[in-house]
Amino acid sequence: MKSLSKLVLVTMAVAAGVATAAYPEKTINYIISFGPGGESDISARLQEPYFKKYTSGSVAIQYKPGAGGATAWSQINSAPGDGYTIIGTNLPHIVLQPLQKDVGYKTDELANVYWFHFTPDAVVVPAESPYKTLKDLVAAAGKAPGATTFSGSGTNSANHLAQQRFDKLAGIKTTYVPFKGTGASNTALLGKQVSGAWSYTTVSVQLGNQVRCLGVAMEKRHSKLPNCPTFKEQGYNLVSGAYRGIAVPKSTPATIQKQLSDLIGKINKDPEFIKKMEDKGFAMIDVPLSQMDAFMAERKAEYGAIAREMGIVKKK
Repeated sequence: MKSLSKLVLVTMAVAAGVATAAYPEKTINYIISFGPGGESDISARLQEPYFKKYTSGSVAIQYKPGAGGATAWSQINSAPGDGYTIIGTNLPHIVLQPLQKDVGYKTDELANVYWFHFTPDAVVVPAESPYKTLKDLVAAAGKAPGATTFSGSGTNSANHLAQQRFDKLAGIKTTYVPFKGTGASNTALLGKQVSGAWSYTTVSVQLGNQVRCLGVAMEKRHSKLPNCPTFKEQGYNLVSGAYRGIAVPKSTPATIQKQLSDLIGKINKDPEFIKKMEDKGFAMIDVPLSQMDAFMAERKAEYGAIAREMGIVKKK
């Protein structure tokens, strides 16, 4: 009986040790679904030192671009669910892509654990562009339907969605050219391969006087772009952008998902980290695991309605 009691106590102690073990204790593979240089990469790089600050582990950032992020998202659930493989996720991408066609994953198959920032859409043009204002651009696009071209970060991304919605609001027709991430879109913009870019506030901050910002999709002007008016100020009811977060393989135990969510939340509340993010043009948000179901339900309803309006929902 004593031996049995001792065995039970040892088993309980081991179980308790597993449940309270420090996480992470080794390097986490942090997969970015786009190429280097875009917002997903920039925000991950800003997060990187804070993993070391708050844990005994670290992160190794890897790039797996392709199909507007779908290549990596369709593969994440084949990775081990041990908490040491995480992936950056994006809205509206992960809602719109599966609605349009079979991309190898469904929205509900991605186990998101935290949404940590929002990046407002913005229209930017090269500094030498003849378009001095949004009014100039709209006038030119109205005279030559389809001739005004915009680069953007992928198909059915926040940029693509904003371009489609703005065309409708302004009564114009422009051409959207998708690239594999914001970095590639920026290259096309600066190389004057396109008339402008449907991009983000972060890009305008990053590129500085190389570009001119014609409008931001915010309720109020961004503090880092005081001279760039909102679309609302210019008569267009457009407030939009991209959410970025972190997901894990769906097989990851709930306890580890919670630990990771708590860790990202701790990083997201670090004053130094917040300042670095906002200085880059990001807007902070906090959606932890406990709020995930409600948040995703709202986003799916919102983007689903827009997708049907755009006519991109696949036929069953």
